Amino acid sequence: MRVIAIQSMDSTPSASYDTEASQSDSVVRKLDIPLARRDLLKGSGVLIGVLASGSLLASLAPSRVWALELRQLAKEQGETLMAMGRTLYPHKKLPDAVYALLAKDLDAKAAESPETASLLRTGVVDLDKAVGGSFAKATPAKRLAAVKGMEGTPFFDAVRGQCVTSLYNNDMAFAALGYEGSAWEKGGYITRGFQDLKWLPSPPAAASPAPFMG
Repeated sequence: MRVIAIQSMDSTPSASYDTEASQSDSVVRKLDIPLARRDLLKGSGVLIGVLASGSLLASLAPSRVWALELRQLAKEQGETLMAMGRTLYPHKKLPDAVYALLAKDLDAKAAESPETASLLRTGVVDLDKAVGGSFAKATPAKRLAAVKGMEGTPFFDAVRGQCVTSLYNNDMAFAALGYEGSAWEKGGYITRGFQDLKWLPSPPAAASPAPFMG
């Protein structure tokens, strides 16, 4: 399981928490979000946000305030990539902190490749031009039209391809979407979690009969 690489803005250290969901009682434990206040200003940009009060993720994290460091991209460029990720894969349950992981992962690729860095920076400029201002602050309708207009371009493919792992392969998304972790080594899902996804509509009985237990 990928631990969320989010830095808390708290000034005092916090204990490390177990990131694995309990396989016996289906309780999601505290998320391991390391504190690194002293490192926040080393990069070229810092993305900062707050988890919604009273939300599941706010109750699991040691701090509601989060921050992610960018080393190649500016804060505004990171925010634009976050907005593009949410336009491509909109999830009301996923907070901005998860979409910030997309910006951080793309920033890491930009650090490894000047070509990728140029591609991302140019793509961000093109998105702003397409909406006639700031893409990150544009209406959802304008964002969608701008992104559709870039479909098939190298920039579009690079961001969409990164979304698959950045948005879904992290324990914050697992907690928000109800994924409890691997089950095959514990006998599978037949007796622990079969058909218990609360965020999907229940299928008719004929389409999903009771499991055969032998």
